[in-house]
Amino acid sequence: MTLPPAFFRRDAPMRTHSVLLPATVLLLGGPMLIRSDVVGAPAPGGTITGKVTYTGTPPKMKPIDMAKEPACAQAHAAAPVMTENVVTGPGNTLEWVVVYISAGDQGAAPATEPVRYDQKNCQYIPHVAAMDVNEALDVYNNDPHSHNIHPLARVNPEWNKSQPKGAPPIHTTWEKPEFIPVKCNIHPWMHGWFAVLTTPHFAVTGDNGTFTLAGLPPGKYTVTAWHEQFGTQSQDVTVTGSETKPVSFVFKATPY
Repeated sequence: MTLPPAFFRRDAPMRTHSVLLPATVLLLGGPMLIRSDVVGAPAPGGTITGKVTYTGTPPKMKPIDMAKEPACAQAHAAAPVMTENVVTGPGNTLEWVVVYISAGDQGAAPATEPVRYDQKNCQYIPHVAAMDVNEALDVYNNDPHSHNIHPLARVNPEWNKSQPKGAPPIHTTWEKPEFIPVKCNIHPWMHGWFAVLTTPHFAVTGDNGTFTLAGLPPGKYTVTAWHEQFGTQSQDVTVTGSETKPVSFVFKATPY
């Protein structure tokens, strides 16, 4: 809570793969964000950066009742977990927005580490996990009880797997682009998303609403912002060199 939001980046040379994750990935919980710098030399090329905000009145998030799983209820006794379908920050910023290159991408080196998705204290962490097609994904159970992870894929094969306490991570990949809702059949309040994209250039906003797509060769790009409740927006951006191009997205929020 006391640290400022920042990017968590897992980049390889020529690969801009910026993902904002809550600090609960490595710490104890809360909306704080952490940063890990680019591995190796910075990716050459231009950068598209900006902020995602909203106008209007967003719906109020509701506290989650975890009484059916006492260990999780106790873990959140001091601060009940809220639903995450619309999470806002200071200055009307919007969290958990996937911003990515939807057209014009020229590729980049593949990721060398799998995407990690945690089940901890009956939450999916992060709420939205973004990845490239065929990128490795490892799903972990950090709780002292079983979970049942169920990605509701429609384009890719749907699966539903039990993961008991102490079980090894579920290792998987997705072959086709798709935004996949994820639920737990044991704990019905657990909801998350897998954003499977055809680009290695993407970011997921934190509570400051900002994003950065770096290492873009000269060219014309379509940048798309996706939010699970407010839909998608796209803008065309031309990168001519190593400059930084600003782009902003503003979603219209409604209280329902």
